[in-house]
Amino acid sequence: MPSQRKFKFIGCEVLYREACYLAATCKNHVDIEFLKKGLHDVETCDMLAKVQSIIDSVDPEEGYEAILLGYARCNNGVVGLTARDTQLVIPRAHDCISLFFGSRQQYKEYFDANPGTYFMTSGWSERENFGECEYSRPAYGMEGVMGKIGLAEPYEKMVEKYGKEQADFIMETLGDWRKNYSKCCYIEMGICDEAQLIQEAREKAAENNWEFELIKGDLGLLKNLFDGQWDEDFVTIPAGGEITSRNDEFVLDSDANT
Repeated sequence: MPSQRKFKFIGCEVLYREACYLAATCKNHVDIEFLKKGLHDVETCDMLAKVQSIIDSVDPEEGYEAILLGYARCNNGVVGLTARDTQLVIPRAHDCISLFFGSRQQYKEYFDANPGTYFMTSGWSERENFGECEYSRPAYGMEGVMGKIGLAEPYEKMVEKYGKEQADFIMETLGDWRKNYSKCCYIEMGICDEAQLIQEAREKAAENNWEFELIKGDLGLLKNLFDGQWDEDFVTIPAGGEITSRNDEFVLDSDANT
């Protein structure tokens, strides 16, 4: 096998800086493509269809050894993804925060000890309308679950449609996601100057009366993905195979293994 391998990376844009850094510094040839943040907000079948369409658009003539997926299980939005002509490789993880912690085990330990935590990274900060306005539209707008039930419209539109009292009630009961959190954790990955982003996260935490914590992230899991070091923390789905779910600590699998 040649020393330089050729991969295609398809992932969420919250991984933008990390993926670009790893593509630039790893020994392999990795072409990268990002999908808009927030696919976990759409219905599972819609997320599956969007990611599958990008996978299907990869030209087999490019000669990629594998398509690397910068996603986790993400509300089952990757379960059922099919490898066409090229094998797929995906980390075993429940959600993308594990990719910033370096392993699903490290993330689980933190999550179990710190319930009600809102996580932020450079990608989440730079591509998030967090706190931008009192009633922010969810990612993917009317395509998301909230949009399909008529709750993704701007507050002013809801007032026109339902009246102010009903619009306020809807936003109070369904729209104020902040009440589900008591802490903000910024994960510093160290590949760019994050000082301003950290300060903004600290200020947002104060505005919402959340505790704030700054921790150091770990690129290890993503680095192994780009380096082609696919151990038990990854699932490799051969051409023609499908991603399946597991109800244990391994999270994801391939139908080729069942």
